[in-house]
Amino acid sequence: MWCYVVLFAVAWAIGWFLRDRQIISRVSDKHVFITGCDTGFGNLLAKRLSRKGFHVLAGCLTQAGTENLQKDCPVNLKSILLDVTNRESINKAVEWATTEVGDRGLYGLVNNAGVANPIGPTEWMTLQDFKKVMEVNTFGTIAVTLAFLPLVKRAQGRIVNMASVLGRISANGGGYCVSKYAVEAFSDSLRRDMQHFGVRVCIIEPGFFRTAVTDLDSIERSLQKLWDQMPPESKMTYGEEYFQQYLKVQRLIMNFICDPDISKVPMCIEHALQAQYPRTRYSPGWDAKFLWLPVSYMPSFVVDAVLGFVLPKPHYRVH
Repeated sequence: MWCYVVLFAVAWAIGWFLRDRQIISRVSDKHVFITGCDTGFGNLLAKRLSRKGFHVLAGCLTQAGTENLQKDCPVNLKSILLDVTNRESINKAVEWATTEVGDRGLYGLVNNAGVANPIGPTEWMTLQDFKKVMEVNTFGTIAVTLAFLPLVKRAQGRIVNMASVLGRISANGGGYCVSKYAVEAFSDSLRRDMQHFGVRVCIIEPGFFRTAVTDLDSIERSLQKLWDQMPPESKMTYGEEYFQQYLKVQRLIMNFICDPDISKVPMCIEHALQAQYPRTRYSPGWDAKFLWLPVSYMPSFVVDAVLGFVLPKPHYRVH
């Protein structure tokens, strides 16, 4: 019996490997719209896809972002200002993209735009802190997707949403993990709805990479601001030592885990766009594959114990 199980497993693995290597033959007639192209993953992805022959429509938050990207990629790339939290800005982008793609429709939509700060202990946050992050990561992704969906359906194309390994395991407080959990849920329901129209939906779950989102200076400034604005009574329950230890742990984690090779993420997005049979989920980064994903399948009490061991302890706590 075990021989049959092994043979089945080997046959399945070989079949999966062969399917995974099949890619579409022609990209020169395909348009891809990417959000958040000023820096990081989106910027690198736009450049890589333009070199491959895709017609890239790049959404940037800043004028400098559009100009720099256009200068770097004079062929196969056009850029536009886009604020994913602004309905009027999204509508203008859709109108522009509709003119660019014509009757063919939009082959690919990549929802890459995202922010992280503020992150930190939950009690340090205000409701506005949560809204600030979710407005971009969650509602921005949803708003852009719904606005571009008719164009994607016309092309029977692909939608690639940027989630995170922290959309599987909530390792810190603030809106980031909450927003990425929501992106996962939205993408799953969208995938099931869109399969009837030939539209594929993929989720990218990166580990920690050296980008603006994981910039230590930015994170520490944000944490300092949260600490300074806390009510004295709440601050006293944590203690100054807790704050300093929290900063130290953040530095250790970021310096140890963050992968400097950010090209691993665009490579996964490229596969999601080019593969005949794209995967439902991609998890680029060694920490995603060997740390966060395995931990996400563990019982909650185990995860709580591990994180409780790593993170500092407040000054006042129940023993």
